[in-house]
Amino acid sequence: MWLGIVVAAAFIGFETLLVLQLKRVAPENAFGALFLLGVLVVSAGWGFGLAVATSLVSALVYLYFHLEGSDSLVPALAVFLPLALLANLLAGQARLRAAEAEQRRFEADLSAELARSTLGAGDLREALRHAGRRIADVLELPFAALELDDPPGGDGVSVIPLHDGATRVGSLVVPADLSADARRRVERILGSLEALLVATRERQRINAALAASHAEVSALADQQTALRRVATMVARGAEPAQVYPAAVAELAEGLGVQHVTLVGFEADECVVLAAHDSRDLRPLAVGDRFDLAGDSLSRRIRDTGAPARIDDYDPLAGPIATRLRDLKVRTGVGAPVLVGGQVRGAVLVGSLSEDPLPPECEARVGDFADLIATAITNAETRAELQASRARIITAADHARRGFERDLHDGAQQRIVSLGLDVRALEASLPPDADQVRKALTAVVSGLGDLHQDLQELSRGIHPAILSRGGLGPAIKTLARRSSVPVELDLDVTRRLPERVEVAAYYVVAEALTNAAKHAAASEVSVSAHAEDDALHLTVADDGVGGADIAAGSGLIGLKDRVEAVSGHLDIASRPGAGTALTVRIPL
Repeated sequence: MWLGIVVAAAFIGFETLLVLQLKRVAPENAFGALFLLGVLVVSAGWGFGLAVATSLVSALVYLYFHLEGSDSLVPALAVFLPLALLANLLAGQARLRAAEAEQRRFEADLSAELARSTLGAGDLREALRHAGRRIADVLELPFAALELDDPPGGDGVSVIPLHDGATRVGSLVVPADLSADARRRVERILGSLEALLVATRERQRINAALAASHAEVSALADQQTALRRVATMVARGAEPAQVYPAAVAELAEGLGVQHVTLVGFEADECVVLAAHDSRDLRPLAVGDRFDLAGDSLSRRIRDTGAPARIDDYDPLAGPIATRLRDLKVRTGVGAPVLVGGQVRGAVLVGSLSEDPLPPECEARVGDFADLIATAITNAETRAELQASRARIITAADHARRGFERDLHDGAQQRIVSLGLDVRALEASLPPDADQVRKALTAVVSGLGDLHQDLQELSRGIHPAILSRGGLGPAIKTLARRSSVPVELDLDVTRRLPERVEVAAYYVVAEALTNAAKHAAASEVSVSAHAEDDALHLTVADDGVGGADIAAGSGLIGLKDRVEAVSGHLDIASRPGAGTALTVRIPL
């Protein structure tokens, strides 16, 4: 206000001096309008009241200095004062319109700011508290709060509901004793706030849907990753004992459950094959047996061969339900392990939460159950194939042994007997029967050669030394007969199972034959060590290398023979680096 008075006085003084200078060149009555300049400035800047006072003072100054007769006073006042008042009104209206436009700009900026801060906020509650503070600042209110719910009112508080049609979307809390001007400002932004809260609620709904979708996709991705890991194990021929614990651990991780068990069915019992429990629980142990009496997932799955669920274990009776209650398991889902159309077991998951497991849980558990069934099928198929191959090789070995025995006891003995008979006949000839004696000598020599050939043949069919002396002496015999020098490192001091000795013997025999015929080797080393759990055998030469099992050589037969006794054969044969056969056969 004081600044306005000073400005008004300055303008009046300036106008007076300006008129004093201008009246020298023009009639002084022509400059009354100059005094309206200060009136306009003061009215625009400080309001109508000070502008009226400025108008009156300007009129008095003008009349005092520039009017010469009282007869001109009334006309001057009649013209000057209405013009001054009109100027006051116009300037005041302009000032009000400018102030209102500025306020509306502030309100528009406020709406945009609230939209940016609220719709982009991570913490919605904090964003709404900030929005309330900004509303109070911009609308010049003592306080304001924006709420999504319906807060209780109180003394000095006014709760203004915000709606989207007939639906309440939130509330604006402001002081109850607002002035009319402040209330108008508040009412002007209600529409923007309603639109903002509608958008905010829609954003919440979309974000919740996106979060749920992301969680579902993430869970599905985790499950697929877990399934892929287990499937990789199965595809690589892992034994069921390796697949079981991996499958239950992956399933527990993928579903986020605290309890997963794999059981196998035997008569009226189930036996735990693998179990996974959270750390604060006493886990089930592999080998635990439970009677299937009473109600349980295991009983339902065994009886129906279909997935099953239990949403509350509390009312169930039976040893399994009792044990699960001890483990604080509240709900569960299970799926059967079907092998060849038979229910061989079940995969069971349990949750400590009272809420039922999701409806898609059966399908997810079933995927793991199918992998376990595949692992069992593969293992049984491999076992059957190995057993069949072992039976074939064993039958062939028995046939070889029988053939060797028949040759030794039959044809070879008969040849020896014939040789003795011919020798006796030769001795009984008269001295002058030289031609006959020579012929009989040739027959005896031929029978001896035939006997030796049959001996070599019988050794190839089945080595008698192996049956009589065991693997160590048999390998030494092979080394002595080899055309390539052989270095031996033997530690086989006891008799091994016949199937193991036969397989190892043929590996050494085939390797020595290949070294002599194909490898152009100058030396062969043979190492055989019988440990508590396995026989370790290595045959290495310094020949040309390049042996390829896929080429259809005798190495394929060796591999089949070794694998038939649950062994493993490795072949290293880089060109120019010789060939090494490494065998491990479990005892």
